[in-house]
Amino acid sequence: MRKTELKIAGMHCASCARVIERALKKEKGVLGTKVNFATEKAEIEFNEKITDVKKLKKAIADAGYKALEKEEEKVMEKSLVKELLFLFILGLALTIPIFIISVFFYSPKFNLLLFVLTTPIQFIVGWHFYKGAYVALKNKIADMNVLIVLSTSAAYIYSIGATFFINMPTFYEASATVITTITLGRLLEHKNKEKTGESIKKLVMLQPKMASVIRNGKEIRLVAEQVKVGDIIIVKPGQKIPVDGVVIEGISSVDESMITGESIPVEKKKGDIVIGATINKHGSLKFKATRVGKNTILNQIIKLVEEAQGSKAPIQRLADKVTNWFVPVVSLIAFVSFIMWYFLFHATFLFALTIAISVLVIACPCALGLATPTAAMVGIGKAAEYGIIIKGGESLETAYKITTIVFDKTGTLTKGKPEVTNVIPLSNAKEKDVLFYASIVEKRSEHSLAEAILNKAKGMKIPEASKFKAIPGKGVEARYQGKKILLGSRKLIHSLKYEKHIQELENQGKTVVLVSFNKKVLGLIAIADQLKENSKDAIERLNEMNKEVAMITGDNLRTATAIAKQLGIKNVLAEVLPEDKEKEIKKLQKQGKIVAMVGDGINDAPALAQANVGIAIGAGTDVAIETGNIILMKNDLRDVVTSIDLSKETMKKIKQNLFWAFFYNVLCIPIAAGALYSLGIVLQPVMAAVAMVLSDICVVGNSLSLKRYKLKI
Repeated sequence: MRKTELKIAGMHCASCARVIERALKKEKGVLGTKVNFATEKAEIEFNEKITDVKKLKKAIADAGYKALEKEEEKVMEKSLVKELLFLFILGLALTIPIFIISVFFYSPKFNLLLFVLTTPIQFIVGWHFYKGAYVALKNKIADMNVLIVLSTSAAYIYSIGATFFINMPTFYEASATVITTITLGRLLEHKNKEKTGESIKKLVMLQPKMASVIRNGKEIRLVAEQVKVGDIIIVKPGQKIPVDGVVIEGISSVDESMITGESIPVEKKKGDIVIGATINKHGSLKFKATRVGKNTILNQIIKLVEEAQGSKAPIQRLADKVTNWFVPVVSLIAFVSFIMWYFLFHATFLFALTIAISVLVIACPCALGLATPTAAMVGIGKAAEYGIIIKGGESLETAYKITTIVFDKTGTLTKGKPEVTNVIPLSNAKEKDVLFYASIVEKRSEHSLAEAILNKAKGMKIPEASKFKAIPGKGVEARYQGKKILLGSRKLIHSLKYEKHIQELENQGKTVVLVSFNKKVLGLIAIADQLKENSKDAIERLNEMNKEVAMITGDNLRTATAIAKQLGIKNVLAEVLPEDKEKEIKKLQKQGKIVAMVGDGINDAPALAQANVGIAIGAGTDVAIETGNIILMKNDLRDVVTSIDLSKETMKKIKQNLFWAFFYNVLCIPIAAGALYSLGIVLQPVMAAVAMVLSDICVVGNSLSLKRYKLKI
């Protein structure tokens, strides 16, 4: 099984996407396909043993479109804009005299001249409409091209009859103006759609071009794409870091704002991770490349944002269903309108034809097709600018509906770097004995508490233990000189004798572990983890938004409650084993709550996957990032608030777009059909064309207004 993404040239409306999807699904070996009109991309999943990219491109070509490779995209985009601009200028140059003659100086003697001027517009400027209509009908789909071809062809053919056979007033200006106006609309729409994808272009432009690499003892300059994993790279002040890596020498501060959105430079020293495309500010750094090419964090972000912008939000299904029936229904309304006016109301043939053409022209399935994807693209792109990666349309739509947010404690609400605050010897032991035996057992542990204890015991010579064993949610055990050492919570070491000491420390929000050697409790170690700077602000904002906030942790209830109190969190899920976090999320969901889980560690991954929206801290593990629906690149929990708020604003725009698109058609189609004729209002095809173009521009423009979104925290 393989996935590929192809850029599609020649798409004009949402129906084009359905045509391509249908053509691809007919191809043997295609397992699934998703075509997005707004991004003009097809995401295809296929069995490479049965088919290949070449066959997929042929299927797209047979459907009347062109699949492009990456390097062809820019050339094709510029070519399409130039083509549309040329066609519009040609159409405008011919339409102006047609309009002036028809409106101000009309006489049957001008019919032949009007025919000569209109014909190039009909078949040169309007060729892309005819081609689109042919492709759509060939694939058994009626789209906007069909409406345009039906309306303009009817006007043009009638006018030919009037010119050469019956010497009647013609309709050339309607056909010419409609084609020219809609061509202008497509040009403007294409330019505006380009703006909705600007966030991706900005990210691509961040990619560094060159790198200084040490090979064979010499420093050489290479194109960044030529850097290999394991290469040693030198970055001087002011230079971009070319790929991801780990610092092996030097100290500097690095501006990571282009990736994380964090404006304050981050200090880097030996052992720290550096990210490609970030800027080295002051000192020189030497680092070892760990991720290159498509595997760098920047390229992964670009891929995630592209996939997200290409995905469909559930609300789009409504627009898709309407669009499927739109053209046949509009065509029927136009036909019925003609019959009623001509046969029932005894209007002239010309008037009845005007009504039918106006109905066909004013109908706008494009506005419906663009309503959701354009707003989603801008919203997801705007989030990326702030260092928030929203993985898809569904996550974007669900985020604003969240009722309950569950935060993991360690590494999420807290810094995840606990420190030993108290060492209390018991049973006539000494402080150094407590630390010594605790360090022996923790020497082989990877838990964050182990790091705190070992840091406290720095300078002491710590021997190796044997038979080391981690007991999830309880602690660790090992053997030294044939005797058992235990270190852990009450669940591991049961001792009511020291409960008062333990409770006093826990009431201060500290985690307490007991140390036992040879079945004798040697002492207590209290460890505290500092809260992240913005945790309290984030919780306050969520409380103001009337969101239910909960904290989940393996700590005992007393310690967890003390920390939650500092943050203003009322709901505490304490003493939860790592494997039970997912179950707690399920319990909340069974109560009818829409739950977001915020976490960073491997043990958070199941809970992140179970939640309606999993929010992963970007500096956490790859597993958490892979599982999360939303990724916060800069470790600032206030971005949880921004994610929800941006989701709300984006959905507001989508609903406004859908309302406008539906309202426009519900209001304008009856007017075009002559509903206001008794008031003296008759919509001419020219005005219908202008109204249709304006509806498209209105929808795209409303989506683009999201680019003005500002952080509210």
